[in-house]
Amino acid sequence: MKLICIGRNYAKHIAELDNEKPEYPVVFLKPDSAILLKQHPFVIPEFTENVHYEVEVLVKIKKLGKYIDKKFAPSYYDEIGLGIDFTARDLQKKLKEKGLPWEKAKAFDGSAVIGKWLSKEALGSVNAIPFSLEKNGTIVQDGNTQSMLWKIDELISYVSQYFTLKIGDIIFTGTPAGVGPVAPNDKLKGFLGKEAMFTIKVK
Repeated sequence: MKLICIGRNYAKHIAELDNEKPEYPVVFLKPDSAILLKQHPFVIPEFTENVHYEVEVLVKIKKLGKYIDKKFAPSYYDEIGLGIDFTARDLQKKLKEKGLPWEKAKAFDGSAVIGKWLSKEALGSVNAIPFSLEKNGTIVQDGNTQSMLWKIDELISYVSQYFTLKIGDIIFTGTPAGVGPVAPNDKLKGFLGKEAMFTIKVK
């Protein structure tokens, strides 16, 4: 099982971090050790002073695939979820400035929240899914998959050119604008539409 993450897939998020709009999807990986265990709090690592939440729609792959044509991509997933890509923003900035990989800032233990899963049929069009993140009861991120630069089926097709997709693999499809820092005692709650998908406490 692997976690395949997409960066810079929402224009307003690209702007808020003053990044350049990419020609192709930005792809990076997280190991399975990055998954935050169920019922566990997110513990801010000692090596960072600026961890950001990034809420993202997730896609769970249900069958083996390589070089998948976009038109066949819908047959490779039945479930949609929601999660968080925690990012050590200060460390990421230092790594980017030196032209180094982001893994230490993105793929550390506990950096990937995976909430519950819903049937994609129950959600209607996968290209118009509203989702949001609350921090201490206030909405801090409010997105919709219709704002993606590359939609879910396009991402599956693109990623499968480089990595064989296997049963259980999860794609993090990118975050909308509104990312920000977390602090001890914060409470994060994610929603697909009005459906609560996860609740995380920060320590």
